[in-house]
Amino acid sequence: MPELSPRRRMLVLAICCMSLLIVSLDNTVLNVALPAMQKELHASVSGLQWTIDAYTLVLASLLMLSGSTADRIGRRRVFKTGLVVFTIGSVLCSVAPNLETLVVFRMLQAVGGSMLNPVAMSIITNTFTEPRERARAIGVWGGVVGLSMAAGPLVGGVLVDSVGWRSIFWINLPIGLAASVLTWKFVPESRAAKARRPDPVGQALVIGVLGAVTYTIIEVPSAGWTSPRILALICLAVACLAALLTYEPRRAEPLIDLRFFRSAPFSGATVIAVCAFAGLGGFLFVNTLYLQEARGLTALHAGLYLLPMAAVTGVCAPLSGRLVGSRGPRPSLVVAGVGMTVSGVLFAAFQADAHTPLLFLGYVLFGFGFGWVNAPITNTAVSGMPRSQAGVAAAVASTSRQIGSTLGVAVLGAVLAGGVTSAVASPAGSGHPSAAYLASFSEAARPAWWILTACGFAVLVLGIATSGDWARRSAQRAAALFEQPQDAPPRGAGAAAPVRSGPSHRV
Repeated sequence: MPELSPRRRMLVLAICCMSLLIVSLDNTVLNVALPAMQKELHASVSGLQWTIDAYTLVLASLLMLSGSTADRIGRRRVFKTGLVVFTIGSVLCSVAPNLETLVVFRMLQAVGGSMLNPVAMSIITNTFTEPRERARAIGVWGGVVGLSMAAGPLVGGVLVDSVGWRSIFWINLPIGLAASVLTWKFVPESRAAKARRPDPVGQALVIGVLGAVTYTIIEVPSAGWTSPRILALICLAVACLAALLTYEPRRAEPLIDLRFFRSAPFSGATVIAVCAFAGLGGFLFVNTLYLQEARGLTALHAGLYLLPMAAVTGVCAPLSGRLVGSRGPRPSLVVAGVGMTVSGVLFAAFQADAHTPLLFLGYVLFGFGFGWVNAPITNTAVSGMPRSQAGVAAAVASTSRQIGSTLGVAVLGAVLAGGVTSAVASPAGSGHPSAAYLASFSEAARPAWWILTACGFAVLVLGIATSGDWARRSAQRAAALFEQPQDAPPRGAGAAAPVRSGPSHRV
C-alpha cells in the first residue's frame, strides 16, 4: 500500500468505521425490535435466538476465510463486495414474510458482513503503521461500537414504535451505498506479499464445530440432553474439532494458523474477546426481553433505559485506545474486567433488575467495563504479527468476538427459556406484565447474571495473566515463526525431513 497523507489516512479510517457502524448498528437495533418481531412472526425464545445467532454464526464461520481471501486477491475488492452483499441482505430482511426467511436473509447479511470488519481492520493496520498511531486509530474504531450501542436502541425504538420493526433494516441502505462509493474513490488497493491458498476442508470443519455447538445450546431446553438429535450434534462437534486440530497443522497454508496461539497475548486476546462479547450479547438479549416483556416498556423506552450503558461505552472506547497506545493493554483490560464483574454481581447477588437505581448503576458499570475492552483485544491481536498476516490475525480476533456473541445469546437464551415458567408473556409495550411473569423472568435470569459475572472475571484474570514480560516474549517467538524461509520444512515435520507437497495441495 502506498504511503498516504495524514488527511487521506483519516478518510480511510472514517470509511472503514462506516462499515463497522452498519454491522454493529444492525445488532443493537435488532435487539430492541425482538419483542415486536416475536409478536408479528409468532416466534418462540429459540426463534428469537436464531434471528441473532444465524447472523453471528455465519459471520464467525466466514471471517477467517474473508480475511485470507482479502490478503490474497485484494482488500478493497473484498471490502466493496461485502458492502454490496450486506446492503442487499438488509433490504431482503425488511421484506421477509416469516421467521424462516428472515433467518435465511440474516445469513446472507452475514456473508457480506464477514467481508467488512476483518478486512477493514486489515486496511487500517496497513494504513496506520506506527504503533501509537495505530492504537489510537483502533481506539476510534472501538468508539464506533459505542456509538452504535448508543444510537441503536434509540433509533430502533423510534422506528419500531412509529414505522415497525422492518424499518430497522432500511437504515443500512444509505450508509452502505455511501461507503461503497467512498471506498471506490479513496481506499487504495492492498494485498499480502504472498498469497494464501484456500482451505475448504478447514472451512467446512469450522462451520461444523460452530453450527453443531450453537444448535445444541439453543435447542437443548426443548429437546433435552438425551435427545438423539442433540447427542448426534455433540458427537459431530467433537469429531469436527478433533479433525480440525489434526488437519490444520499439516497444511502449509491453513485456514487457522495454530502458530498464532503460541503467542500468549494473542491467545489471551482471543479468549478475552469470546468472554467479553458473550457478556455483551447475553446482556443485550436478556435486558431487551426483560425491559419490554417483564417491565412492559415500549421499544423506545427500553432504548432510553439502555442509553446510559451505550453512552459510557462510547466515551470510554477512544480513551482505551489512547491508553493502550501509551501504557499497553493491561490497564485497559483490568478496568474492563472490574467494571463487567461488578455489574454482574449487582444483578446476580443484589437483584439490580428489581430496583431501578441499581438497574441503571448496573448498566453504567457494564458499559464502562465493556468500553475499555475492545481496543486492547484488537491491538494485541494484530500488533505482534507481521503485516503480511494482518488480515488473518484481525479475522481471528473478529471471529472470537462473533463466537462470543453467538455463545452469549445461545447460552443465556437457553438458561432464560428453561427458567421462565409463564407460558405467555404480556404483549410488548402493553404496560401490564403479570406479577407472576415478572417474578418468573427475574428468577430465571439469576443464573444468567452469574454467567455474565464469570465472563467479566475471566476478562480481568486473563488480562493480567497474558500481558506481562513472559507474554511479550512468547509473542516475539511466535512472530519469528512467520519469518522462516519459504523452503523450510512444513510445520510438524522434523528438521531434516524433506519438503512434501502433498499436504499443501490437498483440497
